[in-house]
Amino acid sequence: MMVAICWFRRVLRLDDHPALVAAASSGPVIPLVILDPAEAEAHPASAQRQALSLPRLQTALHRHNSRLIVRRGDTAEVLEHVARQTGADAVHTTEGFPFASDHGLKAAAERGGATLHLHPLADLVPRGSVRTQEGGIYKVFTPFWRAVRAVDIDRPLDPPTLHLPQSWPDSDETDWPEARSAMSRGWDVVAGHIDAGEDAARDRLDTFLEGPVADYGTHRDQPWRTSGTSGLSDALAVGEISARRIWHVGLAARENGRQGVEDFLREVAWREFARELFHESPDMDHTCWRKEWNDFPWKQDNNEAEDWRRARTGVPMVDAGLRELFVTGRMHNRVRMVVGSYLTKHLLTDWRVGLDWFARTLTDWDAASNAMNWQWVAGCGPDASPYFRVFNPDTQAQKFDAKARYRDHWLKPGAPGASSFAKAAPRSWNIDLQRMAVPAISLSQGRARALTAYEDFKE
Repeated sequence: MMVAICWFRRVLRLDDHPALVAAASSGPVIPLVILDPAEAEAHPASAQRQALSLPRLQTALHRHNSRLIVRRGDTAEVLEHVARQTGADAVHTTEGFPFASDHGLKAAAERGGATLHLHPLADLVPRGSVRTQEGGIYKVFTPFWRAVRAVDIDRPLDPPTLHLPQSWPDSDETDWPEARSAMSRGWDVVAGHIDAGEDAARDRLDTFLEGPVADYGTHRDQPWRTSGTSGLSDALAVGEISARRIWHVGLAARENGRQGVEDFLREVAWREFARELFHESPDMDHTCWRKEWNDFPWKQDNNEAEDWRRARTGVPMVDAGLRELFVTGRMHNRVRMVVGSYLTKHLLTDWRVGLDWFARTLTDWDAASNAMNWQWVAGCGPDASPYFRVFNPDTQAQKFDAKARYRDHWLKPGAPGASSFAKAAPRSWNIDLQRMAVPAISLSQGRARALTAYEDFKE
């Protein structure tokens, strides 16, 4: 029987994996992961998150009497080489996202003697399938949510039986040296905040739906809470769990009387909304969705933006969020809005500066969500927060962190979060935990300046 390669492409699971099911249906399967240095350079925290998941994937495959083949190098070159070496007649993998990332892979597989088969993402709905009555895409989330809610979401696929090839190609180790190098001192610190693997993701989902989901509507906005959200964003981003699996497990919990599930599923659909928009506008990560905003006079990268990256703006809620990001690879969603608004509005800095930093530092980096959320907070995207809505970091802190538990954890000298930030940050940043930075501009002056810029732009 002919061998098929299943390329685990940011889908680091056996459950609900359409490409794996298709590969297994035709005969023996060689599971493959490709660690491309270019990806580690562009998205080092995401690369680390994937690397730490690989031993768990390896274990899961061993339970199915299979094994994981890991190769490092340029994606197209590795794909061609492994196809030729194994004599595989087919390569099954998941569509890239954005889809432009598939360019050249078909030809690479063919040079290796194989046919490339691209399978849809295991999202809630196929891209382009949810349309308005006029046949266009939804540009506002609420009607999109109503449309998705009316759809019968496909059931997730169970892991298939895996047949083994007669021989196995050589494999590299699961470590990703280029990602480790790019993360530098941050690697060990961030690693302590990662719970990797498909089993761990399912456990987190079950634990969340057993209790914390009941208060999700209010607790999700309080960044000091450790169980206010599901904590699944990074597992979703690297494909340890599918949106469909979350959806159906959530529906079952709701049918069993769990409160708060609907609010939770709505947030899963927000991720879907971002992917739908990015599919229609694949330049959304570098071009304003509202084209008129391409002429807005945002400042390009600057010294104030560098202070923002280093969490020394002097604004407690902003600096706490950026420290959380650098230490854990994630940032609480409420704080992300505050941090993004401060950069784009108080500091009048281009949203793409923030997008690039998040792309490097988020373990839950997702191209579509990152692009849409930055454009949303900057006011230039679909269903955007109006430009004249300027989040006040102090007001947000008083409302959602009234006892300063979140800020103290990340800013107070000697607190665990502050100490971890000093360990993770590059030595060149010269972190002084005893010294608070002075804001470049007061919050009231920053708001007034942003509104003036907006009014001038409208004229």
